[in-house]
Amino acid sequence: MLTFDFSVFPVLTTERLILRQIIKDDAPEMFALRSNPEIMKYIPRELPKTIEDAVTHIEYMQGLLENKECINWAISLKENNKLIGNIGYFRMQPENHRAEIGYMLSADFHGMGIMQEALTEIIKYGFNEMKLHSIEAITDPENFASWKLLEKNGFIREGHFKEDCYWQGKYLDSYVYSLLNK
Repeated sequence: MLTFDFSVFPVLTTERLILRQIIKDDAPEMFALRSNPEIMKYIPRELPKTIEDAVTHIEYMQGLLENKECINWAISLKENNKLIGNIGYFRMQPENHRAEIGYMLSADFHGMGIMQEALTEIIKYGFNEMKLHSIEAITDPENFASWKLLEKNGFIREGHFKEDCYWQGKYLDSYVYSLLNK
């Protein structure tokens, strides 16, 4: 079984990005991101109503990090270090050497290759540092941009689950993807 140690948060850098810990000072940007119906369109979660809701979410994620159940990075540009998105591993299964990846990005930065850059670095970290054997991703079949990004990065669609999620009075389908560490 794997053991994860995030006592020193791993700050990662790419050509344009700093992937760093999300802090309470990021609450306004996190609120803007998670309260945007267009960004949250394919994520069945309640939208925050106040910045305090965003602070509560950040604190919740910090608790999961401390319990080694999740690690979530702020995606920020090197030029100003402001949160423009987030990416991380959730539902970590150390006994199976597996974790689920998830991500979101402000619409102002779509189409610039930023998520590709962040995803490449996080996959590398997951396989090389966390020693994962496989990475899972779950996406809405209508979220074309997300599943195309996954496929571009070698993820294989392993399943199409019909009406497996009930959200706001509707049953939703899910695509399940996986990437193995070769």
